Amino acid sequence: MKILLTGRRGQVGFELQRALAPVGEVYAVDQPDCDLADGSAIRKLVRTCKPDVIVNSAAYTAVDKAESEPALAHAVNAVAPRVLGEEAAMLGAWVVHYSTDYVFDGTKQGAYTEEDLTNPLSVYGRTKRDGELALQESGARYLIFRTSWVVGAHGCNFAKTILRLGADRESLNVVADQYGAPTSADLLADVTAQLVRQRQREGDENFPFGLYHLVAGGETNWCDYARFVVAEARALGKSLKLSPHTIHAIPSSEYPLPAKRPANSWLDTKKLRNHFNLELPGWQSIVRHVLQQILVV
Repeated sequence: MKILLTGRRGQVGFELQRALAPVGEVYAVDQPDCDLADGSAIRKLVRTCKPDVIVNSAAYTAVDKAESEPALAHAVNAVAPRVLGEEAAMLGAWVVHYSTDYVFDGTKQGAYTEEDLTNPLSVYGRTKRDGELALQESGARYLIFRTSWVVGAHGCNFAKTILRLGADRESLNVVADQYGAPTSADLLADVTAQLVRQRQREGDENFPFGLYHLVAGGETNWCDYARFVVAEARALGKSLKLSPHTIHAIPSSEYPLPAKRPANSWLDTKKLRNHFNLELPGWQSIVRHVLQQILVV
């Protein structure tokens, strides 16, 4: 099986190269190899590669910058998935694509299901929602995974930012009124690889293609997440000036950003767990494992 992987340098793409290597022949590309804002370049890439499955982990993920670059965000997040889907359909291939909790407005009480209406608050959220719809309308078979708060040993993320700030600062203010589940890039990659194997084994007839929520279990807020990172890092021997009790909770109104975030990013994973008989670890064990990768040599 031949797998075309986009976004190989990103957090998820980095882990996907590892997870997919035993599954098939992986042809991994990134921005220098193919500009996903260029539809003709995408078509040329797919037609040259002739993959059996396209795993699209590339995205425009600069949430705040997207507010001032809506056209570029739309090209990468919305148009590219449609082009990939159209090319996959012509080849008889299928597509794995990753989306985001930011497709929701965060006003729901409780966890969002795949059936809940989307209502993104930001350019990033709208373009990711439009990318979902574009792929669904492309004619390709697909798996779309909505996820949240991605963290990993490779690349930039919230946990690494807290570790960096914690080395120099004795106190920190962190937003405490936005809720979600930190989810590791390696969990996303491992589940993807498992389901690509399953589809290869079972074929198309009985395989449940579709849209799924894929996040770690439980929920937290950014402030408690930061406190957990610092406490775990200290337990692993990391020297930090910052301590959990000197991380102070603030409302998001005191930390304004160009892009509005949903207050509730909790995603219900029951559909994924039931359809594929999966057990998903809690966010604490996910973050603990990532910190061990970062801090323990």
